[in-house]
Amino acid sequence: MSRLTISLFLLLIFSVNSQAQRLTTQPGGYLGTHGFDVIFFNNNYPDGHQGGVELILHDSRIATNGDLRLEPTPGQWSPMPKLLRRELDNPDGSLSARLVYPDSSKNRTGFNPIEYPDLIFEYEVSIIPAENNSVLISVDLDEAIPDEWVGKIGFNLELFPEELFGKSYIMGNQTGIFPRQAIGKLIPDNYGQLQAEPLATGKKLSVAAGSKYQQFSIENLKGELTLLDGRFLHNNGWFIVRSLVPAGATQNAITWKITPQIDSEWRREPVIQISQTGYHPNENKRAIIEADTLLELTSPIKLVKLDGEFGTTIIRNEKPVHWGNFLQYQYLTFDFTDIIEPGMYKLQYEDASSHPFKIDAQVHNTQSWQPTLEYFLPVQMCHMKVQEKYRTWHGACHLDDALMAPTDTNHFDGYLQGSETLTPFKALEQVPGINVGGWHDAGDYDLRVESQAGTTYKLALIYELFEIDFDQTMVDQTKKEVEIHQPDGKPDVLQQVEHGLLTILGGYENLGRLYRGIIVNDLRQYVHLGDAATHTDNLPNSGLNDSGSIDDRWVFTEDNPNRVLGVIPSLAASYRVLKDYDYALATRSLTAAIELFDTVIDPNKELKRSGINATVELYLSTGEARYLDLLKANKSLILRNIERSGWSVSRILPDFKDAIFTTEFETALDKYSSKISTELDKNPYGVPYNPAIWGAAWGIESYAVD
Repeated sequence: MSRLTISLFLLLIFSVNSQAQRLTTQPGGYLGTHGFDVIFFNNNYPDGHQGGVELILHDSRIATNGDLRLEPTPGQWSPMPKLLRRELDNPDGSLSARLVYPDSSKNRTGFNPIEYPDLIFEYEVSIIPAENNSVLISVDLDEAIPDEWVGKIGFNLELFPEELFGKSYIMGNQTGIFPRQAIGKLIPDNYGQLQAEPLATGKKLSVAAGSKYQQFSIENLKGELTLLDGRFLHNNGWFIVRSLVPAGATQNAITWKITPQIDSEWRREPVIQISQTGYHPNENKRAIIEADTLLELTSPIKLVKLDGEFGTTIIRNEKPVHWGNFLQYQYLTFDFTDIIEPGMYKLQYEDASSHPFKIDAQVHNTQSWQPTLEYFLPVQMCHMKVQEKYRTWHGACHLDDALMAPTDTNHFDGYLQGSETLTPFKALEQVPGINVGGWHDAGDYDLRVESQAGTTYKLALIYELFEIDFDQTMVDQTKKEVEIHQPDGKPDVLQQVEHGLLTILGGYENLGRLYRGIIVNDLRQYVHLGDAATHTDNLPNSGLNDSGSIDDRWVFTEDNPNRVLGVIPSLAASYRVLKDYDYALATRSLTAAIELFDTVIDPNKELKRSGINATVELYLSTGEARYLDLLKANKSLILRNIERSGWSVSRILPDFKDAIFTTEFETALDKYSSKISTELDKNPYGVPYNPAIWGAAWGIESYAVD
């Protein structure tokens, strides 16, 4: 039976009125109607609960990761399929996706390798609109699953816990409240592992009955559903609805019907978006109003000034400009650049209000960049005890760093150690001098050299540009102690530059090369959420982790000239800002930058693109003609890479003393400016946005810095 025939057959079963409300395919390649959208394999980050079939009900993402999975409650390193293709214009109005197990790009290889079982199969997931704004989900297998996998492979849909805490579930005569904590009995599953006892089992699950905006139901048309709490095995787990693939099944091996309860009167309220920091009187001031596309936005927007007597004064009352639609909403803009009088203000549009904001020449003097320097960076400092009066953020940690990573190791978090250590140290030999400096990754505890160098570099440039002598933190590298909100007479920015340099130089001077990264060797250690001081036992070659290995972290190396060229700018720029603060450390930094540069750059060959910035920074730090001569020899490369290097080279452009090149450089910048304008006009925010599920902000931030 063909896919089209099957889809039509399912529709005939459930169609009672040809005019019944149905979801339709939207321009973004998803099914949608007012108040309910179904995203279909548009996102590809199941680790972050973004992928497969996703449900958006009344503008709230309530469910995600609808797909076949090999485990009842998968975690971050669980096997997941590879998407082969999506079809969004099927004749029957359905959306379909073809997938395969295993994903050959992740099966024990690549970045974040995953260990897949010896199982190969392809399948197709389809979704088709039905009456009452329902959707029918079906899964077709090319072949029936092997007997030994019956009872193990199922279709999962994850429900977002925070939306459901305190709300009801009903499955036949089984009822309950979605719990805030994972509480219950553990029982063996079909893998012989302990798994949470199901909250309920039945053919139809009603979610959040009695709640105005979260109500929907899931019905298994050919078998049973199981409601599980995925938080027992994974701290970041969600509630999971699952049904198993029956033995021998191929066509319509899974068939679900999902029906939302849509409030026809619901409209997404407008949201007024402004600078959370506030505005300097002389800067551009532009508010954005984000609203439901079904709303007729004809009202004026009011700018009101707040006073100390709890009163308000209307400063502006005018109709905002309609920008247009972007992604799922429509947008208005309101420019109030001409308002320069200092004070506290709010914006009001119909029933929506912005949070209070100020216009003031001192707007960046507090609560702007300061929290990052006062809190985030100190708290992230590795190899230190970090305190704030009565609070200990974390104890002195990772003092047993680190063992040389074993050769031929493909680490689960993307580190790859080749067939040699590339150093005098043998595999699992203790490397001295690298238990200093560095910041923990924002999401875990590892130290990647590019992260350490990038942070150090930006801090050095910040100090060079603005000379911020801000001092709120005590840093004692000898005692390995940090005290937040205890000034020590030293600029915090420079102390953080110092901390970044210590880890980079500690690796370089002891390994004879840059490290790639320092990270734990055991997955249970990696997902550690406690005090960093308990991540390892802080004693070299001492305690064992859960897998029976020494709990010390491993240090990885690599042969990667581009990575080296990315680190050199931080070393060179740090020299300039530290030479009057700590001349010995500054000299070590510049020496390392020069030595590394000479190992990866052949002056008789064209520079690598990543070498332009490294050369600029070394010229700025040394004034040596050889660096300027090298840049002059690579003028065409600079012009071809104006987007990446223009900001850097512009700082030394007068030193070229080349009128023709200066004109060519400025022309290239003009062309880039036009390109930027076109790119930034694509959305109401005026920032580059190329959707990526994981790490999308990096591109925006890098653009802003450049």
